[in-house]
Amino acid sequence: VQLQACGGGLVQAGGSLRLSCAASGRTFSSYNMGWFRQSPGKEREFVAAISRSGDSTYYADSVKGRFTISRDNAKNTVYLQMNSLKPEDTAVYYCATEVYGSISQAFGEYDYWGQGTLVTVSS
Repeated sequence: VQLQACGGGLVQAGGSLRLSCAASGRTFSSYNMGWFRQSPGKEREFVAAISRSGDSTYYADSVKGRFTISRDNAKNTVYLQMNSLKPEDTAVYYCATEVYGSISQAFGEYDYWGQGTLVTVSS
């Protein structure tokens, strides 16, 4: 599985961005998908996850109510809509697939990772 994330950029606090992650292959609908982020000097942290069918979603407390994860299985793409952005949201954002098991917030459960896209939120 190859993942290609895009949509990052520079935005002012309070603004919005939408990240996209396109996956290769014909089995996209069989994967749970997640978004993680990593800031300099910090560990990679969970942001959001969505189940194979899209029926279930999970969010980190820090983004709940501001970010929305969604997927389009026909387009092999997962999205992360980010609203009301804060400077502390600045990070490299990664999409990842969880091939086996139930939907997880642990990055060790994810099998394939995209290259990351940088989001910078200015104050």
